[in-house]
Amino acid sequence: MKQLPNFLTLGNLFCGALAIIFILHAPQYIAEFNGVEYTITNPEPVYWASALVLLAGIFDFLDGLAARWLKLQSPFGKELDSLADMVTFGLVPGMILFRLLRSAYMRMPEVFDVSYVNLAPALLIPCFAAYRLAKFNLDTRQSENFIGMPTPAVGLLVASFPLIMLYNPFNLAHFLQNIWVLYAIIVLLCYLMVAEIPMLSLKFKNLQMGQNWPRILLIILAVAGAFLLKFAAVPFVFVCYVLLSVIAPPVTGNAGK
Repeated sequence: MKQLPNFLTLGNLFCGALAIIFILHAPQYIAEFNGVEYTITNPEPVYWASALVLLAGIFDFLDGLAARWLKLQSPFGKELDSLADMVTFGLVPGMILFRLLRSAYMRMPEVFDVSYVNLAPALLIPCFAAYRLAKFNLDTRQSENFIGMPTPAVGLLVASFPLIMLYNPFNLAHFLQNIWVLYAIIVLLCYLMVAEIPMLSLKFKNLQMGQNWPRILLIILAVAGAFLLKFAAVPFVFVCYVLLSVIAPPVTGNAGK
């Protein structure tokens, strides 16, 4: 039982590593149209990568829960958790956005290939995630809440994009096929990860409604959104999380990621 939280953390890392394999091995084939050959990527493995990130999010939630319940919190577990998060919620989202940017460019008229210079901004996501994890692991101001956007929230948001494009709720896929929307998302997420903005955590230290109403409201919105919005619930909850953190800023003091 002493190693249970660490095994759950390694489950998070395993899912992240497997997601990378799916993204890298998304098969490509050549299609010809009007005498011109196009390189087309089969998107199905990227959908599986998104599902693996969502599964990793469950592992990430359970490892902290197990550590608190079993009173097994330790500096080693904290560092292991950050290493796993860097891969699953930092590197994998960057690779997903890299793919989405390339797909968006390839939909533009008269585009036959895309320069990696145009796609490189997607890699700012893992860079800022690494900076956040390194900086905020040493931040003594966080105990019950966060300062800046937690990396798992960023990873889960980006992981929802391929699934939104697959099922296209409310025609949101149209926006995720626009390069400028994707660039704006990258800039916003990078900023939120390192911003000095107090953000809620879902840790309940007591049962007082006055202190916990933002958390309770967020959970209610998440459950209702899952039924009504399907995969569009992820960006909806993300926006609600930011707004609730701004409207009812939590008191910061030592929380982690």
